[in-house]
Amino acid sequence: MLQVHQFPCLSDNYGFLLHDPESEETVCIDTPDADTYLREAGLKHWQITQIWNTHWHPDHAGGNEAIKAATGCTVSASEVDAARTPAVDRVVRHGDTLAIGAWDFHVIDVGGHTNGHIALHSARADLAFVGDALFALGCGRMFEGTPPQFWASLCRLKALPPSTLLYCAHEYTASNARFAVHADPDNAKLLDYVAHIEKARAAGKPTVPTTLSRELATNPFLRADDPDMQARWGNGDAVETFAALRAAKDSF
Repeated sequence: MLQVHQFPCLSDNYGFLLHDPESEETVCIDTPDADTYLREAGLKHWQITQIWNTHWHPDHAGGNEAIKAATGCTVSASEVDAARTPAVDRVVRHGDTLAIGAWDFHVIDVGGHTNGHIALHSARADLAFVGDALFALGCGRMFEGTPPQFWASLCRLKALPPSTLLYCAHEYTASNARFAVHADPDNAKLLDYVAHIEKARAAGKPTVPTTLSRELATNPFLRADDPDMQARWGNGDAVETFAALRAAKDSF
């Protein structure tokens, strides 16, 4: 089976090394900090062979050049973001496939945080790397996209199997939880989730990964098509509801 090694990077990023024991390939999912990635791979005795970038921001692609120089790995990134992503060897677009050994990962357009943001989903492994498009109880700031674009992106993630394990790139969950309760105060499942988050963080444990099923029930941004959320935030329209929620979170 594939192995995912998760570790903290920078102030609140998570780094991910994806390893296939059969092929002995190792993929960096984004590169917040080259030294940390190289150290963690070395401790595992894993040889880095690829980098897959979800988007161009420096806390996701800033280590590309140093890791490539140290390992000779190949770098894949979104066609839209490629010009701003260091050391790219291959560009990909929605519907393309990246592979580690015999494991395929499908590229999903999740533009909104950046216009070229992608997620990487393996149906066989039942997991997805979603970068800054989706967080536990949150979503990324809409730096480049539009509300219709970002909502369409989230709908693509909503359509994945509910059992999908979601690896998001930051430990933002406690902050996101405070806004989620403000946005959706009558959601009993959300309140239970918040209690779980508070306990985990108090013990110094990560809240990532999460599951899509849990996020579908509790994440206000994924619930913009819910009638109760629309009544509270968007006058019956999913895009308007999402836009209102994103604007409210920006100033919360």
